[in-house]
Amino acid sequence: MLVDLLPLGVTRYLVGGLLIGAGVSLLFVATGRIGGASSVFTTSCSFVSDRPYFQQERFVRSRGWRLIYAIGMVLGALVVGLFVSGLDSTTIPWWQLLLGGVIAGFGARLGGGCTSGHGICGMASLRPASFVAVGIFLTVAIATAHVVAILRGGA
Repeated sequence: MLVDLLPLGVTRYLVGGLLIGAGVSLLFVATGRIGGASSVFTTSCSFVSDRPYFQQERFVRSRGWRLIYAIGMVLGALVVGLFVSGLDSTTIPWWQLLLGGVIAGFGARLGGGCTSGHGICGMASLRPASFVAVGIFLTVAIATAHVVAILRGGA
């Protein structure tokens, strides 16, 4: 059954999880800051939007380090893509990826955080709200995957 769920093995997921954990741990130990990705998006909007929501002091004050954090995420993915062979690319059309990203971003803001903020940092800090949020994230993700599979005729 595990082979059905993870046909490529567990190594890549284990290494990825360890690297993510090490990265957010380093951020927290070095700065005392929690590395959530949804707040990176909101804070980055403060550079280009003069809307009052994005110009709140908490966003403007933290946008410098959050922009560096976002660049680090992109560069990290690029480095892995360049140096790790055998990575598969997706066959999903760009517009579906974009739509999924917008929906996920909206949901992350609506839920008060994302899987990295709640799932990695919040759960590691034993925050009850993060355990609830991750449970909801997983439930919706599993249901969505099943619905998409049914709509595509796969189940």
